[in-house]
Amino acid sequence: MAAKAFSERTQVLRNFVREQREVFRGEKLSIAGLIIVAIFIVLAIIGPSIVPYEPYEAIVDEYGLVPDDKTPSKEHWFGLTRFGYDVFSQTIVSSRTAVVVGLISAIMVVFVGANLGLLSGYFGGWLDEAIMRITDIAYGIPFLPMAIVLMTLLGRGISNVIIVVVALFWRTTTRVIRAQVLTIKERPFIQAARVAGASDFRIIYRHIAPNVMPMAFLYVALAVGWAVIAEASISFLGFGDPDAVSWGQMIHFVFAAQMFRQAWWWFLPPGLCIVLLVMSAFWIGLAYEKVVNPRLKIE
Repeated sequence: MAAKAFSERTQVLRNFVREQREVFRGEKLSIAGLIIVAIFIVLAIIGPSIVPYEPYEAIVDEYGLVPDDKTPSKEHWFGLTRFGYDVFSQTIVSSRTAVVVGLISAIMVVFVGANLGLLSGYFGGWLDEAIMRITDIAYGIPFLPMAIVLMTLLGRGISNVIIVVVALFWRTTTRVIRAQVLTIKERPFIQAARVAGASDFRIIYRHIAPNVMPMAFLYVALAVGWAVIAEASISFLGFGDPDAVSWGQMIHFVFAAQMFRQAWWWFLPPGLCIVLLVMSAFWIGLAYEKVVNPRLKIE
């Protein structure tokens, strides 16, 4: 029995991999996005071990002074900050914060949103009404002011940033998944499952959920971008984790030092990394968008 179960799981995994290959077949931008995101994930894992300096290790001369010339050089590829910190090391180490917040937040946003959408669309009635009214209220909440309030209440930390992102970004996924469920639950194969005696939750998670997975994957990709921007915004405002180096925090220190005009090398690397990671997540989403809406494919 154990061998049979293992074989079935292996086959499911193979089918999943095969389906993903088909999704990205011929999608050059999406493949480029996958490669870039993979590079950031690798940097997040090994970055702190390969950087030449610690993020907050001051580079000083023999007299204990920060060098006057802080521009990029052979020794310091991205230059130095006002305080003598190596910008290259900080940029690489900061990728861990962005990747952790981006991936975990995206998965949790879609998990919460998809489950609420599945339950709301399938059961309808008072449950649907309650979830949709809560969703409407959530849409009326401005992100940054509410994020500041929540971070003040919860405290500054990576886990709290993730909680804030999930609490404020689940709404779109819920509405979109609900709309799909309303259509799918009326199809003949769902009626056949009911006649066969399948329970409501078996129908939801065995028959309906697989049909909304492409949409869920699309919103995972998009949510990565939302989460990265959200974390950078919160850190830029000074409400991020003070013990974790992040791209938003780096730009915050540039702003606090009033050196946007003089030290372009200080804010440009983290800014470009934010743009590149968000853009790559959007490119990945393009492939799943074409699965959801085949009319977008160009023959």
